[in-house]
Amino acid sequence: MTATSTTTPEAGPTALHSPVIDWFDQHARDLPWRRPEAGAWGVMVSEFMLQQTPVNRVLPVYEEWLARWPRPADLAAEAPGEAVRAWGRLGYPRRALRLHGAAAAIAERHGGDVPKDHHQLLALPGVGEYTAAAVASFAYGQRHAVLDTNVRRVFARAVSGTQYPPNATTAAERKLARTLLPQDDTTASRWAAATMELGALVCTARTPSCGGCPIADLCAWRGAGSPAHEGPPRRGQTYAGTDRQVRGKLLAVLRESHRPVERAVLDAVWHDPEQRGRALTGLLTDGLVERLPDGRYRLPGTV
Repeated sequence: MTATSTTTPEAGPTALHSPVIDWFDQHARDLPWRRPEAGAWGVMVSEFMLQQTPVNRVLPVYEEWLARWPRPADLAAEAPGEAVRAWGRLGYPRRALRLHGAAAAIAERHGGDVPKDHHQLLALPGVGEYTAAAVASFAYGQRHAVLDTNVRRVFARAVSGTQYPPNATTAAERKLARTLLPQDDTTASRWAAATMELGALVCTARTPSCGGCPIADLCAWRGAGSPAHEGPPRRGQTYAGTDRQVRGKLLAVLRESHRPVERAVLDAVWHDPEQRGRALTGLLTDGLVERLPDGRYRLPGTV
């Protein structure tokens, strides 16, 4: 077996199922969106929030969000700017607008209940293939390949024998995920959650804990001697000094104010007028900020 081949264990893909799911049964974190009372809406909220954001940052915002908006219709009834305000410092705030749009569509098209059908989930604003599969699997126990970064890394190492998956999800990865998917719905949904947790806690990006991995003996990457990544350099995302940081500072001012803000107040948050103007223009274009006729600024739809 080479580090570049894509194969399943000699015993077949089912050899991975039991050890991973058994490990999950013993080690799964008690997260609020995994509890029965979370429902499909709680699962959907968590999936929007967890994109590119660690669990410890999501937890307090998630709890506050569900306490304020326990159903999609509750969020849909508010201005989209209130969703942006409640999003706080989770980052990538366009997710808040997309979640608000999804809630409005759920209230309008589905009687306020998150749909079960995968195609109906995909038709919601801001819901892509991953989120639709995750909600269908985790909330409704359906059989779908759920491919987030953690799952893709587990499959890359355990099956394909490479340290990291490609930068973007490929057709080959989707095919592999379908090959590995258990046949019955219950086991498939459990497998989806278990592989995600394994990538988050054990098969981590920088320092995998192979000694605690339930499939270490079946891992193609480990069996090949854990070869180093041969693809393009993997660069971490920078934040300090970027337009993202400036956008965050501008949004922070607007989140903290419950009345429209003068341009001079926004100008005070960043020293570079060109970068500050570019960041503000981007926020306006993205619909995260509105400019009133009198020249003041506010979160969209807020008073």
